[in-house]
Amino acid sequence: MNPRILCVDDDPNILSACQRHLRKEFEVDIAESGARGLARLSERGPYAVVVSDMRMPEMDGIEFLSRVKAAAPDTVRIMLTGQADLSTAMEAVNQGSIFRFLTKPCSAESLLLSLRAGAEQFRLVHAERELLEKTLSGSVKVLTDTLSLVSPAAFGRAVRVQRLMRAMARQLGAPVWEFELAALLSQVGCVSLPGEVIDKLHRGYKLSEEEQRMFDGHPQVGRDLIANIPRLAGVAEIIAFQEKHFDGSGVPHDGPRGEKIPAGARALHVALHYDNLTMAGVSRAEALRRLSQHKDWYDPAMLSALAKSLDLDVRYEVRSVSLAQLDSSMILAEEIKTDKGLLLIAQGQEVTTSLRARLRNFARTTAIKEPIKVLVPVRSATDSKEA
Repeated sequence: MNPRILCVDDDPNILSACQRHLRKEFEVDIAESGARGLARLSERGPYAVVVSDMRMPEMDGIEFLSRVKAAAPDTVRIMLTGQADLSTAMEAVNQGSIFRFLTKPCSAESLLLSLRAGAEQFRLVHAERELLEKTLSGSVKVLTDTLSLVSPAAFGRAVRVQRLMRAMARQLGAPVWEFELAALLSQVGCVSLPGEVIDKLHRGYKLSEEEQRMFDGHPQVGRDLIANIPRLAGVAEIIAFQEKHFDGSGVPHDGPRGEKIPAGARALHVALHYDNLTMAGVSRAEALRRLSQHKDWYDPAMLSALAKSLDLDVRYEVRSVSLAQLDSSMILAEEIKTDKGLLLIAQGQEVTTSLRARLRNFARTTAIKEPIKVLVPVRSATDSKEA
């Protein structure tokens, strides 16, 4: 498929010439003003390359290409103008990040060479982004899948805390993706812990001094694993400081304190300890009260965000369903085990497509205890009327 380009000029003769000379190699759209060019970009973009005249009524080429940059930063921008003065060129480059600055009259060959180079630049940028995104998503999936197999309890904790972090991020106006991902990967370091330590933590039992020392090391193990993944340096730092208290105590024993601790780590610290309490049978209100008694450990702003986000929670009712009846609206209200007591899925996880597939695979060779208790959202009378 030919690269798509947009030519913008207030001279219809120039636009017609562009279509004639370029249509063999490019899919060409045209616009007779900056406003129409932006409309085209919104309707049919993104384009590989946008070529714009400098002098146009109402919106000049510099303003137009600057707005193209804001709307479609990957699109390559080329300025074509009769104004060959240096100041215009510098302003165009600085404001619009211009890839090429061509002067009129410009030969068809020069324009074609510039467009080829621009289209190749666009292709390279997209190829790099696709590679990074696939590397990122693939790496995260490998780590979470490994954790779910090695320690269903630790993975269940991560998934529960992910929901809390999502809600807290929205309350704080923080990057939701970063908070969610930090929560989901927060327990990856637990792959280094013995299974019995994870089990004691999951059941709320007190750890021995040696077990606590091992547990205190898991954030750094997780941080070291995540730091190797492109674009996740910030997430890795959140994970490293998840057990750091607001007053600077906790692990790691050195490092920042107060608001110098990454915001995501302060939020994760609150969410993890709240989850510990609620999983031990403490009510939500009592769990918040206990956390609020330790303002030296927890950032008050994060405690407030948690409290506000819990008020937004959907109400649930408990139901018992078969394995075949599980769907994505449900949350597990109990552990899922085999008939021999092997833990497969921890309590508190959302039912997802991958979770159902995993259970189906286990059910082919192992008997799973049924029925399964789940939490199902209760629709209010208002919701029912709107539906």
